Amino acid sequence: MGSIGDFWWLIFPIGGVVGGWAARIAAYNEKRRRDKIELERIKASSRAEELRITQTSKTVIAKTLARHDDVNDRWFGYELDLATLIQYPMMTDLREPLTLAFHRAKVRADDLRPNDADELLEPAAFAEYRDAVSDYAAAFDTAEREARRRRQADFSPVERERLERARRLIAVAGDDGATAAERQAAYRKARDELEGLIAVPPAAAQQLEQRIAGALEPGRGGAE
Repeated sequence: MGSIGDFWWLIFPIGGVVGGWAARIAAYNEKRRRDKIELERIKASSRAEELRITQTSKTVIAKTLARHDDVNDRWFGYELDLATLIQYPMMTDLREPLTLAFHRAKVRADDLRPNDADELLEPAAFAEYRDAVSDYAAAFDTAEREARRRRQADFSPVERERLERARRLIAVAGDDGATAAERQAAYRKARDELEGLIAVPPAAAQQLEQRIAGALEPGRGGAE
């Protein structure tokens, strides 16, 4: 049996094979390293894009919520102010198709508005809410334009006189400088003048009654 030295001629080919394996392993490891770096870069880019989209979505949602609030504020200018409502009575007359349409649109927009704005990040939910707010804004604009065009034109001269008396009485009822008796009497007379002419929103009656609560007799505080 020969010694290892007898196989010295195998060292070179085996060395070459081992060297080739080592080179391939090193290349493979380097490729894995580069692939891992690229994957992390892609993930980071994706996260940044998702964040950008989310931030953009939240901006659009905030604008839609603000638009909803703006239309509500315009409506409250009628609902909470009897003097303004007396000038434009169509805004609470649900016999008018335009008025009914805007009130229905308001109810739908209000119903679709979530307590947590993040719920609107779901595309379908936001699209439904956004369209409802757009419908509400458009319906309100249309009704308001017609109400301001017509003002009190649908009322007879006698009815318009009653509306004007009611408007003056409302001013007295809300006047802190008037006596309690004057404010109480003015409020009652105003409600009598408006009876059968316009629909007084409970919120408007309540707000006025709260302002003159000290002048109203016990039991008179609720909207009639």
